[in-house]
Amino acid sequence: MSRDETQRAIEASFRIERARLIAGLARMVQSIDRAEELAQEALLVALNEWPKTGVPANPGAWLMTAAKRRAIDAIRHERMRERKHGEIAQTLEEASDDAAMAIEAALDDEVGDELLGLIFVACHPMLTAEARAALTLRVIGGLTTDEIARAFLSTEAAIAKRIVRAKQAIAAAELSFEVPRGGERAARLPSVLEVIYLIFNEGYAATSGDDPVRPGLCLEGQRLGRMLAGLMPDDAEVFGLLALMEIQASRLAARLGPEGALVPLTAQDRTRWDQLLIRRGLEALARAEALDGGGPYVLQAALAACHARARSAADTDWGRIAALYDRLRVAAPSPVVDLNRAIAHSMAFGPEAGLRLLDAIADDPALRSYAPLPAARGDFLFRAGRFSEARGQFEAAAKLTRNAGEAAFLRARAAACE
Repeated sequence: MSRDETQRAIEASFRIERARLIAGLARMVQSIDRAEELAQEALLVALNEWPKTGVPANPGAWLMTAAKRRAIDAIRHERMRERKHGEIAQTLEEASDDAAMAIEAALDDEVGDELLGLIFVACHPMLTAEARAALTLRVIGGLTTDEIARAFLSTEAAIAKRIVRAKQAIAAAELSFEVPRGGERAARLPSVLEVIYLIFNEGYAATSGDDPVRPGLCLEGQRLGRMLAGLMPDDAEVFGLLALMEIQASRLAARLGPEGALVPLTAQDRTRWDQLLIRRGLEALARAEALDGGGPYVLQAALAACHARARSAADTDWGRIAALYDRLRVAAPSPVVDLNRAIAHSMAFGPEAGLRLLDAIADDPALRSYAPLPAARGDFLFRAGRFSEARGQFEAAAKLTRNAGEAAFLRARAAACE
């Protein structure tokens, strides 16, 4: 393997393992900032060692071992201010290498997933909902502050402040990096679900970069959703979120055309939809509905199921979808829900109906720089035969989006208005 190939392998391995590295290290050192530093130090060691020794068979385990060794060395040789760290340092000083590994393993909780534990820490009720999601997306999802800002319809500076303040609050509170139990777990669950879905959604519809989708983030969201479902088998919203992600992920192979351009849902080749994921999603939805679920994620999963059950775009029950969005608007009001509701009504009752609903939300500050708003208006105008107006809207949307693939798709739609 050439040096360039080794370099690419190191960078790819670190991107894949970064979140798990930070989660495991945070459990050990009880600090997100220090865990991020140790993960970066492990990367530097790999950059030095792997070109000489080759890429190891298990890069993630290698990086974790390198990072933990540095953490143990620091604990052994530095005076730790916190008593908890001091006790760990004393034990490790006296222990053999095997005993040290046993001590680290003992730090794991009964769920056995450090990543999930880190998410629950980031979603502690003492933080605002926005800070919880932003911190987890940064630490777990590895997203930049700009990408998180796009997901939240906020500014990069505001998101950066939230993340810094959240880390400071967690450190000051000396929180334990583990999955909470009982009532405390239930209290944190809604924000945990929000974070997991935001991670998934950033993969399903990337907010920036050259790639319209990032399947790795979708897989991570699905993995966490399945784990939560196993952990909380009687919670309807957990199964609603899982159903929503499984059904949406079933379309990933059909979302891009041969040249990488986005394909609208109504134009996708449904033979490329993953039927196994659809079955899993429908089973999870049935479980959620059996638990009397009528929350936001169950409603969104029911919306996704309408598309999954339709053999073709023409068979889609847009009347039911519009009715579900009417309910979702009450259960979880937001400008984005209102936008999607307008799209559903335009499909069910005609483009003019959609335009009337868009006019009602056009001045919402949260949607002012949101590319899907002019994109939706452009689609409604196009279907209404108002091609010149539609072209302007598609061009405006293309300028607003940060994703190259989405911009190309919107420019193509503008050109089609000729």
